[in-house]
Formats: sequence, structure tokens, C-alpha cells
Amino acid sequence: MITVDNLHVHEMIGLKTEIVKSSNSQMIGVNGTIIDETKNMFVLDTNLGIKNIPKDINTWRFSLNNEDKEIEGASLAKRSYERLGRKL
Repeated sequence: MITVDNLHVHEMIGLKTEIVKSSNSQMIGVNGTIIDETKNMFVLDTNLGIKNIPKDINTWRFSLNNEDKEIEGASLAKRSYERLGRKL
């Protein structure tokens, strides 16, 4: 079961997220639903359209079960199956 404590090892597609810190100040506050993911990027469906956003330069806030969790993007900058601990 996905919780805020084990969020970083789960599939991110379908989750709502927001950028709360970034080395690019224009990215702070961007939010939406993750619709795809690569090793270094999240693809977000935002109010302004589809955005490709780098993971590693941002701190991401995820809300799950009325709890918020902030995760440094550098710890997410892996392929989803690497984050899940599986090897192909």
C-alpha cells in the first residue's frame, strides 16, 4: 500500500505534485498530475498544458491521504524500476 513514508519507492504516474523549491525560481508553484516519467524528467499535465520538468533541480510536494511529503528531486532521478528496487 502506498503511503507518504514509502512514496519514494512507488510508481509516481497518476500522483498530483507541486514544485516547492527549485534552482529555477520560475518553476516554484508549478503543479499538476504526473502522466509520464523518464530517468530525469516528470511529464506533468498542468492547467497550462503538458510540461516536461527535470526532477533533480526541484523539491517536489506530494499529497496523499491528507498528508504532504516533500522529496528532493535528486533522490527521484532514477528510472522508475530502479527506484522500485527491481533489476531488468
